[in-house]
Amino acid sequence: MTPDSPAPAQAAPAQAGSQTLSRGIRLLEILAAADSAMSIDELAAALGVHRSVAYRLLRTLEEHGLVTRAAGGLVSLGAGLAALASSVSRDLQSAASPELAEAADELGMTCLLVMLESGEGITVVSTRPRRAVAVSYNPGHRHPITRGGPGKAMLMELPDPAWPEDASPALRAEIEQSRARGYATSHDEVVPSLWSVAVPLVLPGQPLASVAAIHVSLTLPEAEIAERLHAAAANIARTLGAGRA
Repeated sequence: MTPDSPAPAQAAPAQAGSQTLSRGIRLLEILAAADSAMSIDELAAALGVHRSVAYRLLRTLEEHGLVTRAAGGLVSLGAGLAALASSVSRDLQSAASPELAEAADELGMTCLLVMLESGEGITVVSTRPRRAVAVSYNPGHRHPITRGGPGKAMLMELPDPAWPEDASPALRAEIEQSRARGYATSHDEVVPSLWSVAVPLVLPGQPLASVAAIHVSLTLPEAEIAERLHAAAANIARTLGAGRA
């Protein structure tokens, strides 16, 4: 080894640091996709690491407010994550929130704004109706765009080269039907028993998005729900100066 050659030992900390960061991000993704709080053992199993490794990761994330642990030790996402997420596409979220709240109250369904990120749909706004029993669906939830109404609504606007490679012929045929009628639907695909109706939201300078309504049953015919969602999407676009009055 020459004096100018890097010592092999110097590479290990960087690799270990990258692995720790990757595991921490993956842990947050697992919690975001979970339907309920998880134990440390469940998280360790999902990550494929020893319990002690998962515990160290949780301690660090907990210090930054990104996760929280209940008295029984169950772990869920913390308020600090919402604060970080609020800085992403803040204008879009601000424009969408009142429109989704109004649509949720009229439909009696939870309404969502979902954005395309790294090939997945991520929920950035979730609003429940004020005077009806509603589904809880937290911001930060991720799912493949090949499943669920919000993801399928975004597929309606994606050109074929941008589609996931595992998209089936049956899904492609379904999306063609969705394009013809102007909205996408799903049942029992992302969360068991939930129905969803969704429409695409395309805005200049913003990631591809969709507006969706979800519930354990459809409160109105699909086409009527979609019509209300299209109105919400159009109002969001106008608020951001992307549509015509």
